[in-house]
Amino acid sequence: MAALARWCYRHRLVVLLLWVGALLGLGVSASSAGTNYAEVFSLPDTDSKRAYDLMERAFPDRAGDTDTVVWKVEEGSVRDDSVRSRIEPALAEIGRMEGVGDVAGPYGERGAAQVSEDGRIAYAQVTFAEQADAVPKELVRDVVDTAQGAARDGLQVELGGQAITRVQEPPTGTAELVGILAAAVVLFVAFGSLFAMLLPIVVAVFGVGTGMFGTQLMGHVTDVPELASLLATLIGLGVGIDYALFIVTRHRRGILRGADPEEAAVTALDTSGRAVLFAGGTVCIALAGMLVTNLRFLDGVVIGTSLTVVLSVLAAVTLLPALLGLLGHRVLSRRQRRRLAARGPQAEEVSGLAARWSATVERRPRSVAVLAVVLMAALALPLLSLRLGTVDQGNDDASLTTRQAYDLLAEGFGPGFNGPLQVVVDGEASDALVTAVRETEGVAQVAAVPPANGVSVIQVIPETSPQDVETDRLIDALREDVIPEAGVEAHVGGVTAVSKDFASVTGDRLPLFIATIIGLGFLLLLLAFRSVVVPLTAALMNLLAAAASFGVLVAVFQWGIGLDVLGLGQEGPIASFLPIIMLSLLFGLSMDYQVFLVSRMHEEWVHTRDNARAVRVGLAETSRVINSAALIMVCVFLAFVLSGDYGAAMAGVGLAAAVALDAFILRTALVPAVMHLLGRANWWLPAGLDKRLPHLAVEPREDAAAQPGAGTPAGEPGGRDGGSSVVHGFVRTVDGEPVEGADVTLLTSGGRRLDRVVSLADGAYIVSVPAPGTYLLAAAADPHGSRATRVTVTDGPLVHDVELAPGEVDAVS
Repeated sequence: MAALARWCYRHRLVVLLLWVGALLGLGVSASSAGTNYAEVFSLPDTDSKRAYDLMERAFPDRAGDTDTVVWKVEEGSVRDDSVRSRIEPALAEIGRMEGVGDVAGPYGERGAAQVSEDGRIAYAQVTFAEQADAVPKELVRDVVDTAQGAARDGLQVELGGQAITRVQEPPTGTAELVGILAAAVVLFVAFGSLFAMLLPIVVAVFGVGTGMFGTQLMGHVTDVPELASLLATLIGLGVGIDYALFIVTRHRRGILRGADPEEAAVTALDTSGRAVLFAGGTVCIALAGMLVTNLRFLDGVVIGTSLTVVLSVLAAVTLLPALLGLLGHRVLSRRQRRRLAARGPQAEEVSGLAARWSATVERRPRSVAVLAVVLMAALALPLLSLRLGTVDQGNDDASLTTRQAYDLLAEGFGPGFNGPLQVVVDGEASDALVTAVRETEGVAQVAAVPPANGVSVIQVIPETSPQDVETDRLIDALREDVIPEAGVEAHVGGVTAVSKDFASVTGDRLPLFIATIIGLGFLLLLLAFRSVVVPLTAALMNLLAAAASFGVLVAVFQWGIGLDVLGLGQEGPIASFLPIIMLSLLFGLSMDYQVFLVSRMHEEWVHTRDNARAVRVGLAETSRVINSAALIMVCVFLAFVLSGDYGAAMAGVGLAAAVALDAFILRTALVPAVMHLLGRANWWLPAGLDKRLPHLAVEPREDAAAQPGAGTPAGEPGGRDGGSSVVHGFVRTVDGEPVEGADVTLLTSGGRRLDRVVSLADGAYIVSVPAPGTYLLAAAADPHGSRATRVTVTDGPLVHDVELAPGEVDAVS
C-alpha cells in the first residue's frame, strides 16, 4: 500500500486524468449504448411459476404495458351523455397517439363489466406498444394530461399503472443530490475545512459514477435489473464517502503531528487504507452471499453493487492520495494551519466527550451493556409481527393519481380488483372447477376465459386486497383444497400469488443466507484479529442489529408509525425482496465499523497487552470518526425517501435505522462494554489454530509509512546503520512515588516487541535499543494504569521517565 500511495501522490496529475478519463469514457459509452436492464424474475419450482409458464404458452405474443384510466361522478351515472361527451373524445385522442396500441373503454359492446354496479365509477384500459420502461415519458405525460383534461366539477379522472408511475417520480438524481448535500454538512462540521469536506464527496462521486456507468454497460452482456443501479448508488455513496473520511482523518492527524504531507498520506493509506481494503472486501463478500439463495434475478444486483463498491475502494486508495497531493497543507482548516505554524506539531490528545464516554464504559460496563441490550430488544419486538408481501400502488401517497386510481377501483369493483388471481389449467377447465372456485370463501367474482393454445384461464377476483392476509389464505385454499378436490392439474398465478411464493421462498432460504454471510465474516475477522471471541461477538452484534432494524422497519411501514412524517403512503407488508438485500448491505456495513473499531483496539493490544487500555483507547480514538461516518450514511440512506420509489424508501429507512443503531449503540456502547467484561479473553486463540492460520493483518506490522528507518533495526529494510543504545529512566506515579514491578516494553512503531523488562524497587528500568530511530515505549502496572509514548533515540542513551495515572487515556497511533 505504501508504494502505491506514494506513486499516486507523486503522480497526482496522471492519476487524476486517468480517473477523469475513465468517468467520461464510461459515461459516453453508457450513453451511446443506452440502458438494457432485464427485469428477470423467476421462482423455479413454485406454483406461480408453473402458472406463468402456461400463460406464456397460451398468450405468446403479449402486448405492451396496460394502464388504467378511472373516472367517478359525484351525481348521476358515468353513462350520462354529459359524462360520455367529455370522456369519449379524450379516450379517442389517446388512442390516436403514436405508441398507444389500443384503448378499451366501457362504452362499447364488451364494456359493461367496466362500469361499477352503482354506475358511478368506470375505467378504460390503455395498452401501449412497449413495456412500461420503454414507453417514452413524453407519451405518458400526454396520456395523463389528455385524460385529466376531461375532468370537471363532479367528475374525477385518475390514472394508474406502471407507465404512469414513471412520470410521478421526482427528477432523477434528487435523492442522490440531497444525500450528498447532507453529507457535505456533516463533513464540514467534522473537518472545519472546505477542501477536506470536498475530498470524500469527490471520491464517492467518481466511485459511484464509474460504478453506475459500468453497471449500465454490464446490462448489455448479462441480466442486470434496474434495481441494481438504484442499490449500487445507495451503497456506493455511503461507503465511498465513509472510506475517504477514514483515510482523510488519519492523514490530517499525521500532518498535525508534524509529518510531511506526503509521508502523512502514505501513512494514512498504509494504515487506514488497508482497513478500507479489508472493509470493502467484507461488503463484497456479504453482497455475494445473496448468490446462495439461488434467486437468479439477484445475480445482477450482486454484480452492480459489488462493482460499485470495488470502484469506490479503488478511488479511495488511488484517487484520494492524488487529491491529497494537490491540496498539501490545505487539507487542514486555516485555524489549524496557523496554529501548526505558530506552535509546531503537537500530539493529538483524546479529550472531551469521546474520552469521558470511553472512561464511563470502562467504569460501568455491566450497566452500559444491560441498557444497550434492553433498548435493542425493545426495538426488535415488532419483528415478531413481520409479514412479507407485495408493495403496490395502494402504498403510494394519497395525493398521487396512481393511489387515487387504485382507491377508486377498489371502491367501485372491490378491494380484490387490484390484485386478481389466475387459476391456469393445462387443458380445458371443467364446469366443476369453475363452480368450486366461485363457491370458495373469499372469492368475489369469477370469469372463465375461452381456452387458448390448449390452456384455460379462470380469472378470480378476491374479496380482499392484494396485501390482506385473507388473500394469502384464499391462495392456500385454492391450491390445497379446491384444485385437488376437483381432480385437475391447475396452478394459481398472478402478481399476488407470485409475491406470496416469493415471500415463502425468501423465508425458506433466509437461514442459509444468514449462516453463509455470518460464517464468512467470522472467518475474515478470525484471520484479521487472530481471535475467536472478537468475530463471535461481531456475529452476535450483527444479528442484534438486524433484528432491531427490522423491528423499526415493521413499526414504520407495517404499523404506519411515522409514515406521514416521512411523506410516504399507506402502511402494508414489508416488500418480499427486502430482507435478503437489506441483510447483505447491513452485514457488510456492520463489518466496516467493527473493523475500524477493533483494528485500533487490536493495535493498542499488540503494543501494551493491556485489554482495558486497548478497549478504552480504541473507543476514545475511533468513536468520533465512526459516528461521523454513520451520520453520513444515515443522511444518504434517508435521502432515498425522496426517490419516489416506495421500495427504495423502505430500504433507505431500514438501512438508516440499521446503521444508526449499529454505530451509536452497538459499536459505541455494547461492543466495548462486552470487551471490558471479557478482559484478556477477547484475544484468545487456541495455540494449534494460531499455527495453522495464515496471517492477514488489517494494519501493517511495521510502520513502513513513517520516516525511513524509524523504529527499524539496522540491517532490516528501511533501517539505517548505527550502534545499539538504551532507553532508561524511572517509572513513577503522578505523586512522584516509584512504581515497582511495572511491565516496560520497547516495540517498533509497527508493534513488534524488541525488549521487555520489569521496573525495580526504586522504579528504575533500562531497555535495549538496537539502532537509532523512533520506537514505542509502553509501561503498565496495576493499579497505577498504563501509558504508551513514542521515543526517538539518536546516537547515545536516552533518559525517559514514565508517569502512570490510573484511568488515563493517551493516543498513540
